[in-house]
Amino acid sequence: EMAGRLLKGALAAGAVGVAGVAWIPHPIAGDLKEHYGTLLYKNAAWRVLRLIDPETTHNWSVKACAMGLTPIDRVKDSKTLHTKCIGLDMSNPLGLAAGWDKQGEAVVGALGMGFGHVEIGSVTPKPQPGNPKPRMFRLEKDEAVINRYGFNSEGAEAVLARLKQLRETHTNLKGAVGVNLGKNKEGDAIEDFTYGIETFGGVADYLVVNVSSPNTPGLRTLQKRSELEKLLKAVMTSRNKHCPTKPVLVKIAPDNSDEDLVDICVVAAKVGVQGMIVSNTTNDRPDTLINAEGHKKEAGGLSGKPLKDKSTECLKKVYILTQGKLPLIG
Repeated sequence: EMAGRLLKGALAAGAVGVAGVAWIPHPIAGDLKEHYGTLLYKNAAWRVLRLIDPETTHNWSVKACAMGLTPIDRVKDSKTLHTKCIGLDMSNPLGLAAGWDKQGEAVVGALGMGFGHVEIGSVTPKPQPGNPKPRMFRLEKDEAVINRYGFNSEGAEAVLARLKQLRETHTNLKGAVGVNLGKNKEGDAIEDFTYGIETFGGVADYLVVNVSSPNTPGLRTLQKRSELEKLLKAVMTSRNKHCPTKPVLVKIAPDNSDEDLVDICVVAAKVGVQGMIVSNTTNDRPDTLINAEGHKKEAGGLSGKPLKDKSTECLKKVYILTQGKLPLIG
């Protein structure tokens, strides 16, 4: 009981401390906010959130960020973190990957948290609901999740309207905004991806061709050499016509064989994409998974801590294959 009171007292003191330093743009204040904010989240908020359906909490987090209820990083990034990549200047190299803000609702809030760039999507040309629910599963002790969202998207028209409004109302965003492009479940790959390039070329800072989600039937086959070359040639032709200054990156899976990685890197260099994202989620289920919740056999992409080594190894291989000449986002 005494320990419980002490913990509650510490959390209360932490809350006061976080509130007190939240507006101070000094590195020490930033460190205090990070420390006590994390403590509050792990010991208070997470105890409640973990009891709620993971997709629901995912959506809540996006809505909270869109409403300005998430933390704001008021500490100016050190000049040593400034990054110039794919023709873009960013205050730091840390980005928020696609898959969180799928509909482009929380860009301002996400950049406000301190990210150097934010990638929204995946966005499909036409609206589609994605796969049936439940489609996201926590593996808490493994520090991982499995998802099979399946490109649930409000469609290009709705997301484009949000980004246009964003550009009109925030003329000096402090970070880069990328759009991750997907194809509709029943769509044609070349038609869908070139439509995405044409649609978002005027509002995105960079564009991503996502051929690596494990949750859209047939999508990963587009990473095979002949299919990928045909697709990326069409994409780059569209880019050169509609938005010739915008960088195009291709996002790949961590499950490719060494032979496939060679082919992908040869094609990337041949068609002239500006970079690669390595990598998406994995279909593998390592034997090391604790799998306390029994979700190991659920279909979908595994992400989180169990993916780290595999994704990093894939990144290393791609760096070697591209001889360090192509910008890579890990």
